[in-house]
Amino acid sequence: MLNTVYRLVEPRRIEAEFCDIDVNGDDIIVRPTHLAICNADQRYFQGIRPPEVLRQKLPMALIHEGIGRVVHDPKKEFPAGTCVVMVPNTPVEDDPVVAENYRRSSRFRSSGYDGFMQDVVSMRRDRVIALPEGIDRNVAAFTELVSVSQHTIDRFMAKAHERRDVIGVWGDGNVAFITSLLLKKRLPESRVYIFGKHDYKMNDFIFADDVYHIDNIPEGMTIDHGFECVGRSGISASINQMIDCIRPEGCIATMGVSEDNVPINTRMVLEKGLTIFGSSRSGAEDFRSLLELYREKPEIVEYLARIVRDVIEVHTIEDMIMSFDTDIQKRGGKTIMVWKK
Repeated sequence: MLNTVYRLVEPRRIEAEFCDIDVNGDDIIVRPTHLAICNADQRYFQGIRPPEVLRQKLPMALIHEGIGRVVHDPKKEFPAGTCVVMVPNTPVEDDPVVAENYRRSSRFRSSGYDGFMQDVVSMRRDRVIALPEGIDRNVAAFTELVSVSQHTIDRFMAKAHERRDVIGVWGDGNVAFITSLLLKKRLPESRVYIFGKHDYKMNDFIFADDVYHIDNIPEGMTIDHGFECVGRSGISASINQMIDCIRPEGCIATMGVSEDNVPINTRMVLEKGLTIFGSSRSGAEDFRSLLELYREKPEIVEYLARIVRDVIEVHTIEDMIMSFDTDIQKRGGKTIMVWKK
């Protein structure tokens, strides 16, 4: 089967390339329908990754958040037309200790391997999950992003002590919104406080117990545990604020990405006996548990719809470029490409 792959060959330049897909194997062939642009995709598209990284990764099809419809399943387990979530992480070896998303051998789409900007995508059978009926397709498009928060909270639940009266979330972007929403729904007895810097963004956190500007945190504020969802140059300041506020033996989850080393107050980490752990990406089980949570608490999807900012139909390469340009100009939220290729 002839397929068209839309690869980024250099910053801001996408070219169509043709390749064959084997329809006689075990893989499921999926036609993408809704794709969500991630900040990581933008860093490649805009060329703001280090030059040596761009030389190593490109050419490459972008996008690792998306859903589609089954075109062909050789085993007929998924009827043609079934709406599915595509899992971008592909493990290639088993490990009884290390999760699939942390194995150095795993292949992650749109990070050295072609992402979902293709006419059709050949997906390994265990990387395809049926989407429950009735879920907003624009929200479903960024299931991968939400699954990262789901994964981090699962790790938090396993590592943090059981005093969880107050949980602080630093950040006011998409990751902070999603993480604090899932925390509030999964731990309804806990108070979830947001610490951000943009009032217009924090106004969307209507489910939180309170919001605070990072330059005006009340004297004596304390939290039991914290989540860093800031990234980039703000990581150091946010983690150090958390260290100041957190009670002894608390747990700090770091989720933000920075290209630089981050200085933190290790003296107080030691004095308070804190646990700091990082989380990145997710695995198929995180997708499955998240979709089950959607079934149990459908209001989560309604809240998530608040961060959909732009929905753009994509027919041409020019539409793809326009989608990335629109996304970079927005003030928060997600850009969804309705894939009409």
